Amino acid sequence: MPRLATTLKMVGVGAAICIGGPLFVESIRPTDEELFSRFNPDLQKRNLETRHQRQEDFDIFVTQLKEHAKSDKSIWYALKDAEAQRKREENAQQQHREADESQKQKEAIRKELAGEQ
Repeated sequence: MPRLATTLKMVGVGAAICIGGPLFVESIRPTDEELFSRFNPDLQKRNLETRHQRQEDFDIFVTQLKEHAKSDKSIWYALKDAEAQRKREENAQQQHREADESQKQKEAIRKELAGEQ
């Protein structure tokens, strides 16, 4: 059986690694502002221009993720079902537009024929 001193040393080393490691990583990791200041000026400008769009996209993604997480199904199946629903809606809209276009063409042909007579 190990001695008490050896056990205490191992507990101390384990605590130092478990607590000191994350603290060390946190202390050397640069902040977002530090990273941004290291960017080339063109990248900074482009980043500032697209920031709003990226934030909106992320908000939409998180909102959809929350909606799908409420489902009893696995999130992957919920996403698949939502994608299928979106495709069905797009197909229905496309068919509606085609029907409207054909109706307009029919009316245009009728007006032409009525104008010739």
